[in-house]
Amino acid sequence: MRAQTIIGVLADSVRLRVFSAIVLGATTLPDAARAAGTTPKETATAVRKLVAGGLVTDEDGRLRSDEAYLRAAARPADSVQPSAGGGPEASLLRTFVVDGRLRSLPAQLERRRAVLSHLARGAFQAGLTYDEPAVNDLLRAWCEGSGTDHVAVRRYLIELQILDRDTSRYWLRVDTAPRD
Repeated sequence: MRAQTIIGVLADSVRLRVFSAIVLGATTLPDAARAAGTTPKETATAVRKLVAGGLVTDEDGRLRSDEAYLRAAARPADSVQPSAGGGPEASLLRTFVVDGRLRSLPAQLERRRAVLSHLARGAFQAGLTYDEPAVNDLLRAWCEGSGTDHVAVRRYLIELQILDRDTSRYWLRVDTAPRD
């Protein structure tokens, strides 16, 4: 996910007012329209675009801002950058992670697990759930320019039990989360 995408979604004044209304507590289309001072049609269109952009979720007609998506977007790219220290794991990470992006995936299973665990700990926050569009945006950002498919990476994260999934909600497994 890119900050430009979020800015693009919010660049429209109607969408910005509707988003603000939802952030401030409007949970239905009529409430959001009233708070934003927009027509029902304008509000419905804005909500569709906000949902498509990942900023708002609409679960059974209840609107809410997706704060996890925004936090993930605000996280700097270097939060998934390997340290410059020594050791075999740091060397492995420097080989496969460049400028906070996945260069390629190791073929060996344990190396793949180490690289993907590192990226997941840097990109996902323990205790938060992410909807599928937010996960896809995070993974696209990791995979940008590498030739690695973000869908394959998502599948590996589940198969390697780094992320857990329930229908279209994802979260970082407790045993993968960074230790305090």
